[in-house]
Amino acid sequence: MMRPGADIDRRGALRWEIAGFFFIVGLGTALHFVFDWSRGFLLLAPFAAVNESIWEHLKLAFWPALVWALCENGPLHGRISNFRLAKTAGIALMPLAITALFYAYSTVLGRNVFALAIATFVIAVAAGQYVSCRIMTADEMNPYLNRIAPGLIILLAVLFIVFTFLPPEVGLFRDSATGAFGIPG
Repeated sequence: MMRPGADIDRRGALRWEIAGFFFIVGLGTALHFVFDWSRGFLLLAPFAAVNESIWEHLKLAFWPALVWALCENGPLHGRISNFRLAKTAGIALMPLAITALFYAYSTVLGRNVFALAIATFVIAVAAGQYVSCRIMTADEMNPYLNRIAPGLIILLAVLFIVFTFLPPEVGLFRDSATGAFGIPG
């Protein structure tokens, strides 16, 4: 059940999620280039795209969405039901949507299209923020889910870090520009 003043919190949640959309798209776009701009500074590798693989592009939504969730935590956590579950669902949806949309359009068209890749990113971020907002403004869900949900985010963060340096040699991790895996060089 929502606490008193929930209508204010619902409007506030919507404003936060809309602002988060712009933050995530902006920071994610910058993270596409940061590793190259830094001339391969390895401490940035877990957070920025190190090559043109699908996997590396998933980080462009994940890390900014996580940063945004941490920014929202103070003002929203405890005032809105399902905060942790909502943020986990939204953050986890973004990489899933990017992957599904990319493979769907590239399978149909037989190739990667730059404009569609950008649109895929934007759509995935919008979908994640929408789902997050819907869950936050829903009636209170099972408190157990809110307690365990952050474990999925921790798992994803660990996978993004590990697979940046030790990518499996499967298509998701293949650099579309070079055919290589992992950090160039």
